Amino acid sequence: MLAVIIGLIGAGGKLSQNRLSGLIFEGYTTLIRGVPDLVLMLLIFYGLQIALNTVTEAMGVGQIDIDPMVAGIITLGFIYGAYFTETFRGAFMAVPKGHIEAATAFGFTRGQVFRRIMFPSMMRYALPGIGNNWQVILKSTALVSLLGLEDVVKATQLAGKSTWEPFYFAIVCGVIYLVIIHFEGDLHFT
Repeated sequence: MLAVIIGLIGAGGKLSQNRLSGLIFEGYTTLIRGVPDLVLMLLIFYGLQIALNTVTEAMGVGQIDIDPMVAGIITLGFIYGAYFTETFRGAFMAVPKGHIEAATAFGFTRGQVFRRIMFPSMMRYALPGIGNNWQVILKSTALVSLLGLEDVVKATQLAGKSTWEPFYFAIVCGVIYLVIIHFEGDLHFT
């Protein structure tokens, strides 16, 4: 959900008439989409931890550790917000200008045009991209095990180490992800 919110804000920023906003979000999407997800996760996790502890030390409060679940949600949301930004930007640009002009001619306010015309039309164009991004996010959740979050990959690693059979557990982990993606795809396209 965080990625979708960031994506909508980013798309609005890139499409706005404000040049500074467009440059900021263009830089954000270029940087995030150009650097590997694993590197970004580590940079965001450790960078956020350092920034938070710098602020708390300046306020006279001790060190605070970020929960791995919170860190995983924030990093995945921030990273995939860039991908959703491009999905929503393309979808907004696909809305026919005639629809917007017709709504304006009928006396709709800018808010009404957005709420009644642009957003519903945009979502129709964005749905395939949203489905693709969602599948990529599901697969990328495997990376959050590096932040210390107990997930399927972490359980696979622990089971493989304890039994000296990591290959078999890796196969089971892969099958679990494949089943999740398969059923998610069935729900997405029905």
